[in-house]
Amino acid sequence: MEKITGIGGFFFYGKNPEALTKWYQQNLGIGGYAENYEHPSWWQDEGPTIFGAEPSREESDERPAHTWSINFRVRDLDAMVAQLRAAAIEVAVEETVYPNGRFAHLKDPEGNAIELWEPAGIDLVRGEP
Repeated sequence: MEKITGIGGFFFYGKNPEALTKWYQQNLGIGGYAENYEHPSWWQDEGPTIFGAEPSREESDERPAHTWSINFRVRDLDAMVAQLRAAAIEVAVEETVYPNGRFAHLKDPEGNAIELWEPAGIDLVRGEP
């Protein structure tokens, strides 16, 4: 069976897509669209990725107007949090350390939820489900 080998793109809508793309580039180091076919796309490091549906949060105060959530892997959660806070971005680090790693939460300028994940345990070793 053929299977997906990774995420080739993640697209979402924004009120000001150019500014939002620039925010992600400047604060999280994620490249946006290539200017032309001579410039490469952003390459992510190899590592674990979770892909799954979750219950609707329509009744939650957390993100009532948003229908997506993204989790980005990071090598050093503390360094990433310090970098974001230095840029005056509010970040909440979860106190619980889970068997699969540590997590932090923030929002982009349009209120979209972002989760940062520093993998640990079995997720540090490549495996097939």
